[in-house]
Amino acid sequence: MNDFPVSLKKREELQTRMNRLGLKEDNLVEKFIRGSGAGGQKINKTSVVVYLSHPASGINVRCQEGRSQALNRYFARRMLVEKLEEKLLGLKREKDRLKSKIRRQKKRRSRRAQEKILSDKKYSGFKKKLRSKPTEKDL
Repeated sequence: MNDFPVSLKKREELQTRMNRLGLKEDNLVEKFIRGSGAGGQKINKTSVVVYLSHPASGINVRCQEGRSQALNRYFARRMLVEKLEEKLLGLKREKDRLKSKIRRQKKRRSRRAQEKILSDKKYSGFKKKLRSKPTEKDL
């Protein structure tokens, strides 16, 4: 666990999450695979992709976040812990919450709802006009 190029705080946080779930390094099967996609020759000719498997739960993770194998090992463990937490504790991941929030915000309103909002806006504008001082036209 000490060979990850991340801060000590992040390593300790990952270790405590793994301990909380009863996940040990001995129970994990780790394989290194050649990468693909963006990243150039470094990705294509070195085994930077980390394939992490937890046979007891049947969860498998494949991670190719960056060009560094050590960093990908950390990310793979973090992804595995998140999946285990979701499976065991029923926690909804933060990413899923953000996706659904954005989806709700982008959702187009129905025509009727849009017309209602516009009529409310027009009415509030009308009320504001009534608050102004009368001009000579009004008298």
